[in-house]
Amino acid sequence: MRISRAHNVVEKEFKRAANRFALTVVFFSPNPMEVFLVDGTYELFRHYYAVPSACDKQGREVGAVRGVLASVLGMIKGGARHIAVATDHVIESFRNQLWRGYKTSAGVEREWLAQFPLLEDVLSAAGIVVWPMVEFEADDALAAAAAFVAKDARVERIVICTPDKDLAQCVIGTRVVQLNRRTRVSMDEQGVIQKFGVPPLSIPDYLALVGDAADGYPGLAGWGAKSSAAVLAKFGHLEAIPKDCREWHVNANSAGALADTLCREWENALLFRKLATLRTDIALFDDIEELRWNGPKPEFESLAAELDSAVTEPRKTSVRGVKAANHV
Repeated sequence: MRISRAHNVVEKEFKRAANRFALTVVFFSPNPMEVFLVDGTYELFRHYYAVPSACDKQGREVGAVRGVLASVLGMIKGGARHIAVATDHVIESFRNQLWRGYKTSAGVEREWLAQFPLLEDVLSAAGIVVWPMVEFEADDALAAAAAFVAKDARVERIVICTPDKDLAQCVIGTRVVQLNRRTRVSMDEQGVIQKFGVPPLSIPDYLALVGDAADGYPGLAGWGAKSSAAVLAKFGHLEAIPKDCREWHVNANSAGALADTLCREWENALLFRKLATLRTDIALFDDIEELRWNGPKPEFESLAAELDSAVTEPRKTSVRGVKAANHV
C-alpha cells in the first residue's frame, strides 16, 4: 500500500518504516484537539490471541508486538496526534499488598508476558509516549493522564482506549469517553449509566459490591449487578447507604440480607472500593504537548525491519487461551 507524500524529513523516515506494515500515513491538522490514551496491556493481550505467532531471528515471540504496533500506527494514520500508551511492565502492583488474592502474573502465558519490554521499546522508538508501570497499574496511568489532560481547556475530547470497566469511573460527560477499539463502541457518561446503572463516580462503589473477577477480589456475597445498581443509583456511595434496609425504598431482592452482609463485611467493602479506585495523583508529564506525535526516532527503522523479518507460524494455544481468545 502506497504512503501519502511526506512534508518533512521525520515523516519521510516514518514513511520508509511504516511501509513495512502496509500502512498509509495521512497527517491531519490537530484541530480540534483530541487526546488518545491507550491501554497497552489490553492491546497486547487481544493481539496475542488475535494474530498469528511470529518469531524473530533471536527466537523471541513478537507476533503480538507487531499487531499492536500496526494498530497504534493505524490510529496515527487516522489522525491521532496526541497519543500515549500505558503498559503493565509488571503485573503486580501496590494493590497486591492490600489484598492477597489480587491478580498476579501467576498462570499468565509466558510468551505474552515476555513481549512487554519489546512492545515498550518499539512504541517508544516509533515516537509514541509510553508509560511502563511498575508500582501502579496501567489503568492508574490512564486515569491520572485523563484527569490531568481534562484540566487543559485546549482539549476538546479525551478518549480512553480500553474496554476495562474500571476506567468507566474516569468518564466525564461527553468530553472524557471510553472506547473499546475492538468493537468500536464509545461510551460517554450516559453510556456508563446505561451499562452499569450508576454514574461514573459510583463505579468504585459498584465494583466493591459486585467484585471484579479479573482483578481478583470477590465483592460482597449476594450483591449482584442489579441490586448494587439499584441501591447506588439512589445513594451514590457506600457511606450513604442506610444500615436499615427499610430506608432504602428501592427494588432490591432480599434487601434485609444485603444490608446485613454490608454491615458485616463493611471493612472488606471499603477495601474493595480502594482496590477499584484508580489513582489520579501520579505525575506522568507536565504539558499536553509532550504527548504530541512528531514522528519516529532514528532507531525505529531497524526495529521495524527486525519485526518485519519475523517468521509467522501456527500458535500453540492453551485451553485457557482459547477461552480468552473468544473475548478479544
